[in-house]
Amino acid sequence: MLEAVDFSGRPFHFIGIGGIGMSALAHVLTQRLLPVSGSDLSSSNITQRLEAQGAQIFLTQEAANIARFAQGILPQVVCSTAINPANPEYRAAVELGCPIFHRSDLLAALMKQYQGIAIAGTHGKTTTSSMVGYLLLKAGLEPTIVIGGEVNAWEGNAYVGKGVHFVAEADESDGSLVKHSAQIGVITNIELDHPDHYTTLEQVIDTFQIFARQCQQVICCIDSPAVEKFIHPAITYSLWQSTADYTVDQVAYGADGTSALIIERGQVLGRLNFPILGEHNLSNALAAIAVGRLVGLEFAQIANILATFEGARRRFEHRGEYNHILFIDDYGHHPSEIQVTLAAARLRAESATDPRRVVAVFQPHRYSRTLTFLSEFAASFGNADVVITTDIYSAGEPDLGQITGQQLAEAIATHHPQSIYQPSLQTVSAYLMETLLPGDLVLFLGAGNLNRVIPELMTFYQKIEQKQPIPSLR
Repeated sequence: MLEAVDFSGRPFHFIGIGGIGMSALAHVLTQRLLPVSGSDLSSSNITQRLEAQGAQIFLTQEAANIARFAQGILPQVVCSTAINPANPEYRAAVELGCPIFHRSDLLAALMKQYQGIAIAGTHGKTTTSSMVGYLLLKAGLEPTIVIGGEVNAWEGNAYVGKGVHFVAEADESDGSLVKHSAQIGVITNIELDHPDHYTTLEQVIDTFQIFARQCQQVICCIDSPAVEKFIHPAITYSLWQSTADYTVDQVAYGADGTSALIIERGQVLGRLNFPILGEHNLSNALAAIAVGRLVGLEFAQIANILATFEGARRRFEHRGEYNHILFIDDYGHHPSEIQVTLAAARLRAESATDPRRVVAVFQPHRYSRTLTFLSEFAASFGNADVVITTDIYSAGEPDLGQITGQQLAEAIATHHPQSIYQPSLQTVSAYLMETLLPGDLVLFLGAGNLNRVIPELMTFYQKIEQKQPIPSLR
């Protein structure tokens, strides 16, 4: 039987503390003044922030990081699915007899100490949990927030408030979603996205059904066919079905945001105007509204707060505009995510005074996902004028020689006349320096490290902008 997580003062050590999910939990513990240490292979703004908060950070992963505790109280060791059992710290923790917890065990233990609000779903978790956290924070409810992305409103991926609510992104990718129980559960949609863990959609559905049963109240988007058929929530929301508890009317999608009448069980609550693009984000906003109403907020207050929501980083994040080239960074890495993100990009591009080209730069994420969804990926880029594909970001998966980035680019070419393969970040950057034109919207898509090229490109085009007048747009 798994030991209970001890929050009484026993130290915590995180193997891979710089990860977006791990660091959020470490932040919560440091704010509770608990002893926290952790290791990662490189320094980052995340590890530096944790160090400033009192965490001890090691930039190597070796047994000595655990063995230093041997003469004292053995730490509680936290790891994620990404940590290999051969990792020297993990092996040392096993040999010393340390309690070892998966990241999801710690998250579940924290959630039980609050009135938990767990945001689940194949897509939209980070944006929706950010919206809910922002809504409760600005409403003065002082929630504690743990999400898988960074938000400017609380300068990071976690916030520790003094209130009773705990807003968390609940991940299904490795099956650990079944560990969570919450007062309020949200399911945004259900699709197969992680073929490295699930073989069939039915297995994914089973995981979400267990999660739904473990939550006191469940809020679900019934626009997702799998949700509508297999989950039976207390509260529903939909962009299309008027029978849902929360739905919309008189919707206007614009380049600067979205406007819609919000309807609650047949009654018009009022108009929502918020600065996030795309119908998928209007759907996410309906989930946040449903949560807000469930915790007792008036719609006018909800609408006023969501009108100032800026979104999470790497979710259609506006990184800058130089030489009249707009640089957008997005985490989308599944065919469905690519389609809705490119639809938003096309909306932004065509609403400009002079229509922009949409240049999509995609870094495939994981061999298993690329192989499983090859045909879906190939047909996902219809809203792009140019598609540039890189080599596959492995995310730790072994390359079995079954699929390559070039093969994906060739598959995209069967649907798209402008599909270009550039294998590395270096060749991507060089190609974009030669080919981007004033007026372009360039969208970087992927869950890997593709966005590392953005600062270099922006600097390059900023220098061009400073040297010469912006050419007239096409």
